[in-house]
Amino acid sequence: MSTATVEAAPVLTHEQKLDRLAEVAVRVGLGLRPGQEMVMTATLDTLPLVRRITEHAYKAGATLVTTLLTDEESTLLRYQYGENEGFDHAASWLYDGMAAAYRSGAARLAVAGGNPGLLSQQDPEKVGRANRAMSAAYRPALELITRHDINWTIVAAATPAWAATVFPDLPADQALEKLWDAIFVASRVDLPDPVAAWREHDAGLHRRADLLNQKRYLALHFKAPGTDLKVGLADDHLWLGGGMNAGNGQYCIPNMPTEEVFTTPHKDRTEGYVTSTKPLSYQGTMIEGIQVRFEGGRVVEAKASKGEEVLNQMIGTDDGARRLGEVALVPHSSPIASSGLLFNHTLFDENAASHIALGQAYSSCLKDGHNLTPEQLAKLGANDSLIHVDWMIGSGKMDVDGVTADGKAEPLMRQGEWV
Repeated sequence: MSTATVEAAPVLTHEQKLDRLAEVAVRVGLGLRPGQEMVMTATLDTLPLVRRITEHAYKAGATLVTTLLTDEESTLLRYQYGENEGFDHAASWLYDGMAAAYRSGAARLAVAGGNPGLLSQQDPEKVGRANRAMSAAYRPALELITRHDINWTIVAAATPAWAATVFPDLPADQALEKLWDAIFVASRVDLPDPVAAWREHDAGLHRRADLLNQKRYLALHFKAPGTDLKVGLADDHLWLGGGMNAGNGQYCIPNMPTEEVFTTPHKDRTEGYVTSTKPLSYQGTMIEGIQVRFEGGRVVEAKASKGEEVLNQMIGTDDGARRLGEVALVPHSSPIASSGLLFNHTLFDENAASHIALGQAYSSCLKDGHNLTPEQLAKLGANDSLIHVDWMIGSGKMDVDGVTADGKAEPLMRQGEWV
């Protein structure tokens, strides 16, 4: 436990905590440098935090902050009144512009919030087509992010619709307040010195990643009720955790909060079956009770108790969507898991449980990955896809072994905790 967590927490107003969250997002998460542009994406109902972030970005020396706001009610209108053929189109010009901004040196900050089940009642076939079109259009920008060519981060803002899914039995105002409180705690802004607390936590994640890098495991073996999965790791893989130096030289912590250490699986070496332990909110649709079986690294069977059609649309995006691009270890005692809350949001729930991600691999999780060609990355086992979707498989009942090159299994986690 960090020393910062045992100090007496200051008494702060909501506005003070919101301001601290914005400051931490810019200074620690994004690592914005003076003279750098910033591109921010958010939904309309996160504007109070968006404005605070904008203020701190300019105070940090940003030359220009460009914010792209999404109106979720307008998104629903598309599904109610849009022409059928329109769901195969995406705003390529917009995503091309975002990629151009990143290539020219802009940082990327995403404010996550909104309604995690926005499209749950819409036609799954249309949802799938729209997601595929968007994924294809966003690919040039996504590649710059997954290669960590730029400094980027994601932070969360509570919204009424999201709060209602986390605290369904509370009045709207109380639910919103409790969700904000949970976000503030997970983001460490309620501590006496949030910046110092984040730096200490970041160092701890690096120490864990360094230990795993020394081990050089060939594979990880996950065992739990409904799960018996062996994930082969990519050749020359690297474990990462916390912050990193982006290709543009800026140090950033991509996810706030973050409790994971993660690496790149080999796209052809995953075998067995796995069951999700938390719902997945994917592009406005809730997918629950995921059960997947792998052969030769590829999903050959996929089921879900809710949202199965959207799940199959997702893994049908391309061949890489059926293969793993990330595997991450998170102790069951992480602060987010210890909160006892189901956030219904990947940014939080992935930091409450070990998880895997279907789709695009992070080249930064390979030795000298930034300098490798797509062909060289593929030869090492890195997956290629239009998507990257994390979903949670860890629990207090999960055991994880590291498998050495000579086939020996070494205990890494027992009952969800580091050995």
